[in-house]
Amino acid sequence: MGIKRHKPEEIVMKLREVEVLCGQGMSRVDAIRQLQIEVPLVS
Repeated sequence: MGIKRHKPEEIVMKLREVEVLCGQGMSRVDAIRQLQIEVPLVS
């Protein structure tokens, strides 16, 4: 199974959604969790 690569448009859309949720008073961490965004770990 390969790694899913997101298109730039998809990334921008998710970042805008995080901005909207943060503007509504939600913390950035909670907004990221709500949108189910996974942050890759870099070793």
